[in-house]
Amino acid sequence: MAPNAMPESSQSPLLEDTVAGAVDHKGLPAKRSTSGTGVAERAAYFGVEMNLVNYLTGPLRESTAMAAKNVNTWYGVTTLMPLIGAFVADSYLGRYRTVVSASLLYILAMGLLTMSATLSSSSPSKFDVIFFFISLYVVAIAEGGHKPCTQAFGADQFDGEDPKERQAKSSYFNWLNFSICIGLSLSRLPLSYVQDNINWVVGFGIPCIMLVVALLLFLAGTNTYRYNVKREENKAFSRIIKVFVEAARNWRFSPSSEKAIEEGVNGTLSHQSSPKFKFLNKVLPEEGTKACSISEAEEAKAILRLFPIWSTCMIYGLVLAQSSTFFTKQGTTMDRSIGSGFDIPPASLKSFISIAVIFFIPIYDLVFVPIATIFTRNPSGITMLQRIGIGMLLSTISMAIVALV
Repeated sequence: MAPNAMPESSQSPLLEDTVAGAVDHKGLPAKRSTSGTGVAERAAYFGVEMNLVNYLTGPLRESTAMAAKNVNTWYGVTTLMPLIGAFVADSYLGRYRTVVSASLLYILAMGLLTMSATLSSSSPSKFDVIFFFISLYVVAIAEGGHKPCTQAFGADQFDGEDPKERQAKSSYFNWLNFSICIGLSLSRLPLSYVQDNINWVVGFGIPCIMLVVALLLFLAGTNTYRYNVKREENKAFSRIIKVFVEAARNWRFSPSSEKAIEEGVNGTLSHQSSPKFKFLNKVLPEEGTKACSISEAEEAKAILRLFPIWSTCMIYGLVLAQSSTFFTKQGTTMDRSIGSGFDIPPASLKSFISIAVIFFIPIYDLVFVPIATIFTRNPSGITMLQRIGIGMLLSTISMAIVALV
């Protein structure tokens, strides 16, 4: 049976050695002994992104300013597309099917990019440029389905109710990023060298082949994965939109606080009604009527609480974008020669970012977290918001140093 197409038997009580809310590829309760993880390779995206500005200023003959604008626009689209991809995965396809579909689209996009590179000439035509950008934005669409689901699907393989797996899950994203950075560090130098010194057809073709291999490896683990049970309920996006619509419609009414608290206790969320954003409690306008449940109102409040994080992380996005445009072009002005006849590709200088991550993640996870846990009593050492705040501070310091240099 295909993943996410779960039989009614999957809703029956699970045995002690199974994982609540998860099933295997046959739709049966997933056992701990048959679980596994698989994350498709993302090197193809970075194989395009790391040297894109040089391709635009080289074969496509764009100015540096126009190339930087196009790269940042494309980067912005690839950043927004995961919002759509996550919605499609959560509401319709499920994470497994979304990863497979996005991987197939990714392979198609990289094939189109490789084909577009064969069309480039000393004087690219308008058709060449349009064909390239169509291929490039197909990559963005594929990234939208791939990026939000691979890491989340890997996290699904851990049971949050099991103490050992819960502890492993807390380190999962750290070591996932560690593995990705190792792969990127090993691939950036040869890929950028091929793109700059051999030809772009091979430079785009290699990531396409890597994607095919990664998809085959991902599919090979299908029988070992855990799949979340898809419950029959309204789509998350629809529920949240309905809360805001009903709250606006009932703005004249006052919610029943006793009923709200009772609903919050018995609802799907573990906490009671939040004291913040009380205007959303108007989804319970008066006794005897109920436009939405308080648990649905709490979902909408959770979204509103994310907006300060999203807005401040926009600054980090500006910092990150510089590595794909300004830093790469700055690298072309440096003396990158080693010995005689070999120049380090400017795009490969971004490997220092990955190398820094490879160096600091073991220190963070194996040294900092245990020490911080002694003082904070937090199993993760510090909270996620504290990690984000420290990262924002370090980003600000790094950009200040760049400005001074």
